Amino acid sequence: MSNETFTTPGKIIAVHLNYRSRAEQRGRIPAQPSYFLKPSSSISATGDVLEQPAGTELLAYEGEIALIIGERTRRVSPAEGWSRVSGVTAANDFGLYDLRAADKGSNLRSKGGDGFTPIGPGVIPTSDLDPAALRVRTWLNGALVQDDTADTLLFPFGQLIADLSQLMTLEPGDLILTGTPAGSSVARPGDVVEVEVDAPTAPGAPTTGRLVTTITAGTEPFGDFGTKPSVDDLQRTEAWGSAQAAGLLPAEPQPSAPAFELTPELRERILSVGVATLSAQLRRRGYNEVSIDGVATNKPGAKMVGLARTLRFVPFRPDLFESHGGGFNAQKRAFDCVNPGEVLVVEARGVRETGTVGDVLALRAQVRGAAGIVTDGGVRDFDIVASLDIPTFSQGPHPSVLGRRHVPWETDVTIACGGAAVQPGDVIVGDGDGVIVIPTALVEDVVESAIVQEREDTFVAEMVAAGEPVDGLFPMNAVWKKRYLEWPGV
Repeated sequence: MSNETFTTPGKIIAVHLNYRSRAEQRGRIPAQPSYFLKPSSSISATGDVLEQPAGTELLAYEGEIALIIGERTRRVSPAEGWSRVSGVTAANDFGLYDLRAADKGSNLRSKGGDGFTPIGPGVIPTSDLDPAALRVRTWLNGALVQDDTADTLLFPFGQLIADLSQLMTLEPGDLILTGTPAGSSVARPGDVVEVEVDAPTAPGAPTTGRLVTTITAGTEPFGDFGTKPSVDDLQRTEAWGSAQAAGLLPAEPQPSAPAFELTPELRERILSVGVATLSAQLRRRGYNEVSIDGVATNKPGAKMVGLARTLRFVPFRPDLFESHGGGFNAQKRAFDCVNPGEVLVVEARGVRETGTVGDVLALRAQVRGAAGIVTDGGVRDFDIVASLDIPTFSQGPHPSVLGRRHVPWETDVTIACGGAAVQPGDVIVGDGDGVIVIPTALVEDVVESAIVQEREDTFVAEMVAAGEPVDGLFPMNAVWKKRYLEWPGV
């Protein structure tokens, strides 16, 4: 991947429908490609904000693979078309469904507004790249909403270039937006939309990096000297992706268990018992590999409980660090997006010979309201991190930077930390004895049993302190069990 300052393209050509998933969602599969133009003034860059015009309702995002024409192209065959592409980048083809009726199919106003075509941040060179290996993904507020690959296109890249070049000359720097897969929907002020194009199966797994756009609310109303925004239920259905998503039909029932909630009351019950007791209860249920081994707290006496948010590092390799280590990488995204009450759990493969978190990122997690940080790697700026309020469990201090041993790779996936499998949403509990992972389906039962066990342990300790021998008392035989049931603490 190369980071580039993009020159203003002479033409931006966009394809209407090209992914089978999107065409099937729309209920029509075109026999041949069709196109529309977007003005060059609609280009914007990663990190820019996009204003949703005042008085509008349906600003839709569309993550796309954008082709960058590398040489003057006229009348080439489909087999030759791909060779005229110098690179690919990520694009977001924003559209305002409120103005589709005014455009009569041209999309000029609905898709041509200032900032309606973010591109970047990097370019993947096309030399020795199989175009079918390209993938496009889109996230809305951190949730993956679009995920498709170029091998599902109705009209391959070479065919698009051949078709267009029959009639017009494609110039170097021209952009072709190649269509969006299913999953396009509506963004609202305050939302953050991210698009990434990569080739995960190609050598080096090249990527453009994430193209980030934040939506803001416009304040300037439309004047009376042109067609004003208007929507109907058809436009709402197409913008949102379905009538259910648009709120026009009841949502289809989805058989699923009630969502787990770590309520304040449940949090307090968990904190009332020790990790060792919780571990014993999990072991009785066959869960032996739930401790995150090798980590210790930097705040003796501190206890921690929260829902897991995960971050995964892979072993260092120069090309992978070049593609994934810079910019708003997975490590920064994880610390910048952790929510109040969550515990950020980091898979560092047990490698402690470099830092996986330092003072700035730990402070960011604290400011975000995170309940704690767990890493089976090292911590930089250890004394400063220890002085913060947020508890951090790690293998200990190390002064080296991330790029010595690790590449920040991905977030919010199942990871292995300290020998334990951790899924996003698992309950993470830590104290002076260490850290354990509790699957949400077991939490209520395990915690209730742990409370009973600690009450019994308190009774046993009281008896031992009074001079009683442990034989028959620990564990309790029938005689001691009877005395326990008469104990005032029960």
